[in-house]
Amino acid sequence: MAKFLAELLGCTLPSKGASPMFESKSHSRVGLKASVKQKATVFSTLGSEKSLSDSKKEQQWKTSVYSSITPVCFTSPLIEKPIGKESMPQTPPFSAMFDSSGYNRNLYQSAEDSCGGLYYHDNNLLSGSLEALIQHLVPTVDYYPDRTYIFTFLLSSRLFMHPYELMAKVCHLCVEHQRLSDPNSDKSQIRKIAPKILQLLTEWTETFPYDFRDERMMRNLKDLTHRIASGEETYRKNVQQMTQCLIRKLAALSQYEEVLAKISSTSTDRLTVLKTKPQSIQRDIITACSDPYTLAQQLTHIELERLNYIGPEEFVQAFVQKDPLDNDKSCYTERKKTRNLEAYVEWFNRLSYLVATEICMPVKKKHRARMIEYFIDVARECFNIGNFNSLMAIISGMNMSPVSRLKKTWAKVKTAKFDILEHQMDPSSNFYNYRTALRGAAQRSLTAHSSREKIVIPFFSLLIKDIYFLNEGCANRLPNGHVNFEKFWELAKQVSEFMTWKQVECPFERDRKILQYLLTVPVFSEDSLYLASYESEGPENHIEKDRWKSLRSSLLGRV
Repeated sequence: MAKFLAELLGCTLPSKGASPMFESKSHSRVGLKASVKQKATVFSTLGSEKSLSDSKKEQQWKTSVYSSITPVCFTSPLIEKPIGKESMPQTPPFSAMFDSSGYNRNLYQSAEDSCGGLYYHDNNLLSGSLEALIQHLVPTVDYYPDRTYIFTFLLSSRLFMHPYELMAKVCHLCVEHQRLSDPNSDKSQIRKIAPKILQLLTEWTETFPYDFRDERMMRNLKDLTHRIASGEETYRKNVQQMTQCLIRKLAALSQYEEVLAKISSTSTDRLTVLKTKPQSIQRDIITACSDPYTLAQQLTHIELERLNYIGPEEFVQAFVQKDPLDNDKSCYTERKKTRNLEAYVEWFNRLSYLVATEICMPVKKKHRARMIEYFIDVARECFNIGNFNSLMAIISGMNMSPVSRLKKTWAKVKTAKFDILEHQMDPSSNFYNYRTALRGAAQRSLTAHSSREKIVIPFFSLLIKDIYFLNEGCANRLPNGHVNFEKFWELAKQVSEFMTWKQVECPFERDRKILQYLLTVPVFSEDSLYLASYESEGPENHIEKDRWKSLRSSLLGRV
């Protein structure tokens, strides 16, 4: 793919960077528990996930988790000054676009309520026809769209049309309206408009590079940049810089996907490994990394790398695929260009299963108790770092039914620290405690004096649910057919905050051996976890006894 793009754009393919970390194929279930040790399954909006148990308690708790999550709305009209955008090809950071106090909806138009198919209120763009919004995206000699508008429209427009269709319209407007195709056109006028068009294309390729996996996008990009750059050496250099940066990103994505596919295809159930390799010579995670703080740092490496590959458009695509809006045909009936968002959810599930596997695997009770205490310390360090996703994955793993039923093991564990962590991630009151901690971490990030203080890794499934509820709670179009742009300001605000967090570079030193263990060591399947749990602490009732016999028969070939 990357080679094809390089040839299409007439660029030299850049050398590949460091190989992305490995990820093993994970299961599709996530466990969770309340402070009273009830069990739950947090369902992702991205795909079906089975419950870890059929018990009534778990079903009741699942319901309580859902009912505790309510939409988060930001309805006050908060305004900041627009960011100037004349330089090429620099792009300001996302923190300059949507700050903690608000986001720029003020486009400084005339005081009229309606202007050229766009509707304003108190100088804020609230709605408009799709065609008018497209026109508003295209720069002219005297106008360049505010960056908040560019991001918001490029993000939301895919709910109504393919990116390649939008690119075609933008190219048409640029070529025809600015007379780029006319050899007799005023060269001074072209010199005024060309930097602005290049800046718009740079914004697009830097913020939504995955759109350009589509050959139609690339052809339109090549055509428009060729018209602009012909005869101007400065513009040719800018175009080359932009396209090479784009190709590097797409090449890195392709490499990342290849590695994930390779690891997934070789995934093995831990029980299969134990059948061929005695447990006495099996390594556990404490052997691989005895220091909880170091493990929390390596988990943060994985989280930030996974986050870095998620494109902002994937949040929108996830909803369009499942529930086409306005009863129109989904514009994503074609195959998705990426699945980085799903891969990140799979990482969460893998970590949860890894935690449960490491706890259930030891034969001796004291070793299982030591493993629980170890993960409690790891979870605490994740909380201090601001890595809430790993924190919740660890808590989920420790609260899976095969782990929580080990009463004799838990009796030997000092659970005070664990209770505090569970309190922080308590789903009641719409995860109020967690949201408070997240706001604190976000504020720390804004005023950070070191990379260590900039880290904010949200509990990802909850972030998805917040965006999902925002999408479901408001219509995309108003009764008059206008695009409801007020909704998309809110959507862009939430997604842009995530974009800021994902761009943080991990300040901790890599330990490749620990990373390799975390990402590739086999984990138990759900059935294998139950079998290991029953082997460690026997069944307590007839239902558990029957399940134990069934598992021994199917997994071990004996009764």
